[in-house]
Amino acid sequence: MEDQHRFNTKAWLLWTAGFLAFPIAGILAQAAAGRINDAGSALIGGLVAGAVIGTGQWLVARRLLDAKTWIPATAVAMGIGLGVGAWVVGYGTSLSELALMGFITGIPLGAAQAYLLRDRLANAWVWGAAMPLLWALGWTVTTAGGIDVDRQFAVFGAYGAITFMALSGILLDRLRAATSPATQPLDPARNKVLAQ
Repeated sequence: MEDQHRFNTKAWLLWTAGFLAFPIAGILAQAAAGRINDAGSALIGGLVAGAVIGTGQWLVARRLLDAKTWIPATAVAMGIGLGVGAWVVGYGTSLSELALMGFITGIPLGAAQAYLLRDRLANAWVWGAAMPLLWALGWTVTTAGGIDVDRQFAVFGAYGAITFMALSGILLDRLRAATSPATQPLDPARNKVLAQ
C-alpha cells in the first residue's frame, strides 16, 4: 500500500505544470477587459482570468477538484478580489501596489477554494490563509522579473505563476498527506482512495 504521507512528486509536477493557465488567463482577460484601470475592467478581467485559472487547476487535479464548483467559484472570487484589490491600490502598478492587490485578490479566492476543499482535505483553512500570501508573492516575483506590469494585467506572469503553482502544490500535497484516507475522495470506478 502506498504511503500517503510521502511527497507525491508526480502530482506536484502536474500541479506545477498548471502554471500554463496563467499566461492564457492573462491574454484572454486582456482581450475581454483591456487594461485593469477601472472597476468594470477589474471585475471582467478577474472573472475571465479566474475561470481560466480555475479550469487549469481542475485539469491538473481532477481527482480532487469538482469542475462544476471549482471553476465558477474561482472565477467569481477572483473577479471580486481583483475588483477590490485594484481599486484599493488605485490601479497602480508599483511593486508594493501589486503585492497588496495580489494579497487582497487572494482573500476571496482562498476563502472560496478552502470552502470547496473542506470535505476533501484536512485543515483546508490553511489553503485559504495561504492564498493571499501566495498571490502577493506571484505579483512580487513577476514584477522583480522585469515583466512590463505597467500594462495593468489581470494576473501575474509566468515567473509568478510558476512560483505560485510550485509552492501551492507543496501545500496541497502536505494537506493531502495530513488527510485521513476515510475523508479523501473516492474513485467510484475502482472504489479506492485516491492519492491526489
